[in-house]
Amino acid sequence: MADTVLGIIGGSGVYEIDGLQDTRWQEVKTPWGTPSDAILTGRLDDISMAFLPRHGRGHVHAPADVPYRANIDALKRLGVTDVISVSAVGSFRETMAPGDFVVVDQFIDRTIARDKSFFGSGCVAHVSLAHPTCARLSDACEMAARDAGVTVHRGGTYLAMEGPQFSTLAESRLYREVWGCDVIGMTNMPEAKLAREAELCYASVAMVTDYDCWHPDHDAVEVSQIIATLTGNADKARAMVARLPAILGPDRAPCPHGCDRALDTALLTAPARRDPALVAKLDAVAGRVLGQ
Repeated sequence: MADTVLGIIGGSGVYEIDGLQDTRWQEVKTPWGTPSDAILTGRLDDISMAFLPRHGRGHVHAPADVPYRANIDALKRLGVTDVISVSAVGSFRETMAPGDFVVVDQFIDRTIARDKSFFGSGCVAHVSLAHPTCARLSDACEMAARDAGVTVHRGGTYLAMEGPQFSTLAESRLYREVWGCDVIGMTNMPEAKLAREAELCYASVAMVTDYDCWHPDHDAVEVSQIIATLTGNADKARAMVARLPAILGPDRAPCPHGCDRALDTALLTAPARRDPALVAKLDAVAGRVLGQ
């Protein structure tokens, strides 16, 4: 039985949790570069937690420039077992209104300019992404959010766009009416893919700030209203996170869905043909199966 170590990737205000103890900011070096920011570690109700501001404090990283590989590697090096992504999204559904949370279970990846894998020439691996989020961890997020009084929608498809510009009206209609997506954002890919490669359970909590431009009343929404929704969502996210330790508990059994064993059958390159330099970089992510 391992210890639960919960990692939260999200806005810089989410880590201001009442009762978080023994806090300190840690700089973590990775072979994939520097993470978005130092990582705030602490304990809440006997569970170790690590908070990583995805865009850095002060929002200095654009979505395409977030060092996703370094972020996931750094969390893995700190012993994180479960990662919860908290991110702002636009909604394609009237029923998923601003202020609501959506516990995402599927993705369509439209990003084009990001490093999407830890593996490559010299050490090839293919992990399954049929179910890209962990149902066990998603259950915990849904329960915690409902207990915090948040309107939660369980299940939804997240369209990950490259950005930094928002969608055209034609794109918005395509994603909503033809592809059947529910929310749109810029940051959950390749984050979810890398978490799976790193054998980390991953759940995505999408916080709706507005309707995308498909909505006939979208242009009537003022920036001040969106900012007010963002602020309210951050308060709700903190309330949700504060309730997670009691739900997850300090003792962590193996993931029933196999997230923590995703590399068991993923490696294809024969041991004798593996690139030693790449293998060395994979020490935290894949050390369990590479014998490091």
